[in-house]
Amino acid sequence: MAKSAGQKLKPLVLRQTLLERSDEDHPLTVAQLIAALEPWGIQAERKSIYGDMEALRTFGMDIQSRKGKSPGWFVGERSFQLPELKLLVDAVQSCKFITKRKSDELIRKLEGLTSVWQARQLQRQVYVDRRVKTMNESVYYSIDKLHNALAARRAVTFRYFEYNVRKEKVFRRDGRRYTVFPHGLIWDSENYYLVGWDGTKKEVRHYRVDKMAELAVTCLRLEPGEDQDLAAFDMAAYAAKHFGMFRGREGRVRLRCQNRMVGVVLDRFGQEVMLVPDGEDHFTVTVDAVVSPQFFGWLFGLGDAVELTAPAWAVEAFQDQLRQVAGQYRPPEDGAAG
Repeated sequence: MAKSAGQKLKPLVLRQTLLERSDEDHPLTVAQLIAALEPWGIQAERKSIYGDMEALRTFGMDIQSRKGKSPGWFVGERSFQLPELKLLVDAVQSCKFITKRKSDELIRKLEGLTSVWQARQLQRQVYVDRRVKTMNESVYYSIDKLHNALAARRAVTFRYFEYNVRKEKVFRRDGRRYTVFPHGLIWDSENYYLVGWDGTKKEVRHYRVDKMAELAVTCLRLEPGEDQDLAAFDMAAYAAKHFGMFRGREGRVRLRCQNRMVGVVLDRFGQEVMLVPDGEDHFTVTVDAVVSPQFFGWLFGLGDAVELTAPAWAVEAFQDQLRQVAGQYRPPEDGAAG
């Protein structure tokens, strides 16, 4: 009976061995495959290994064989190739909303999708640089809860906080819970944001997921009429209007840009925006935007290549912002220590 049970496991053990220990640069010989079966108490002959390899091919595995200087068997095409895994590892490592501990766990799981030899290249990828990570360990599970709430079309409640200079959580609204009907999640500037209908403010707002505490999915649903308003809400347009997801006054702004800024404008606002020639060296573009300090920062970074020309209230606000910042950097008066 023991031999029969072992023989039933034989193809599974061979499959796992090939997935874990073989790749194009590290084929496994028949002798190595037979040796891998021994800890399981499985005896095998060379001829039977050839039959097993053919059975695994029939099952759908891309089993390749090589003759010559480095003969053996290896897995060719996998669900994820090494360059794809490198991209995924880099994305996980870059995400601020995933803590370092959770990043390490996910990366170890990604390493399990390739051979032990190629996994070493992924390990080297991890330590490319030091990146800022969130301090909120629960964010990984909060995202899952929010997706469940979205699927069930139910409200969530949570407490929302900021950090003070001592890195302590300070809760907004005196710690009272927020009630939000989720509409979607946005990944912007390496942070996840929940966008939804705020039951208290009676408007669509967004919140950083890593700043939520005690998140819970409720049985509450939107009132008749409100659900239709939310269904018609354009998530893509909402995200495009916000710079760094900062809140501010929304308006239709006009920018006059030097021609060399075409790529910058298209990267930020998309290929659909209309560029209107304005003389030989400039063009204008009109877009919906939330005018916030972050918007002014983006504008200032482009220097004299982009000019905000309308609406008037936005131009005045930008001028006020420039004056306030310039006031902090006035040169010392004559006779003052420099």
